[in-house]
Amino acid sequence: MVAEVAERLLPAPPVPDAAGIALFVDLDGTVFEFAPTPDAVTIDAQLPATLRRLSTTLDGALAVISGRPLAAIDTLLQWPQLIAAGQHGAELRRADGHIDQAPINVAALDAARTLLHTRPARADDVRIEDKGIALAIHYREFPRAEPFARELAAAALHAAGPGFELQHGSFVVELKSTRVDKGRALAMLMTQPPFIGRQPWVLGDDYADEHAFAMAQSIGGAGVVVGMRTDSVAHYQLADPAAARSWLARILRQHESAA
Repeated sequence: MVAEVAERLLPAPPVPDAAGIALFVDLDGTVFEFAPTPDAVTIDAQLPATLRRLSTTLDGALAVISGRPLAAIDTLLQWPQLIAAGQHGAELRRADGHIDQAPINVAALDAARTLLHTRPARADDVRIEDKGIALAIHYREFPRAEPFARELAAAALHAAGPGFELQHGSFVVELKSTRVDKGRALAMLMTQPPFIGRQPWVLGDDYADEHAFAMAQSIGGAGVVVGMRTDSVAHYQLADPAAARSWLARILRQHESAA
């Protein structure tokens, strides 16, 4: 069985030439390991410095694309000038610091919010994360609660109505706008300096990253999926966040050696 799975895994990515690429990097499950709750993650001590050095090496063509809100990204990385797409692109901070926010039907989302916050409590309960313009239902602490989480998410989607959809991820289901996904965020950034004319490379792990993989590859770039999934559209694969951090460091070393 192990051999069969190995045959379905993708090749490891090459080390691309930093002179011609743009990097789009997810966070949770990609460059740091998952924790029981989003607030409990532990970040590798070298990661923020590595990302900053990569951004300089790429002439600024590095962006974080995450399901986390921008405020949470900034708190984790201590880099408020970072180009970033928060909440799958619902919040998009450009190179000039301007933040675009996707239009959201507030009343519809409030209806879903009310439903989630007034639901009956359960012993193996899920955790609701209110992102302001999206709602996430986490069940990492209680994996057996997945059927309940999915049932609750379907009810929230029904309450919100048209214009919203469910994004499934690793032990989470998120209610978000249909106008928002990581692929669209990447496409928007690729039309602006310093990304114009570069080849997009995406590093991600989850189903939400598939939109970005597909978009990058449709315009000549590449996707690198992190983890042991066998159902990704990405061209390449790395085993875990430690391998992803190592790959980013290799891009830096190759460029610095050439320089």
